[in-house]
Amino acid sequence: MATPDIVLLTKADCHLCTEARAAVWRVTAALGIEWTERGIDADPDLRDRFAEEIPVVLVNGVQRDFWKIDEQRLERTIRKVMEA
Repeated sequence: MATPDIVLLTKADCHLCTEARAAVWRVTAALGIEWTERGIDADPDLRDRFAEEIPVVLVNGVQRDFWKIDEQRLERTIRKVMEA
């Protein structure tokens, strides 16, 4: 079973990021996997690329969701990666 690389991109003072953090935590905790959070404020490349879409969830480097995280879709995506 493959372990997916889950990254939540956030920025400071972002209420949607708070909600996304909780959503990603619930999904990954239920699946027993780890995830990381990365702020875009100090990274000009990430800030330029994702500034209007934050928060963003990346699964194995691929953008899977942004703004409001759909927990069911995220779980399905992660399960597919794990089964590959």
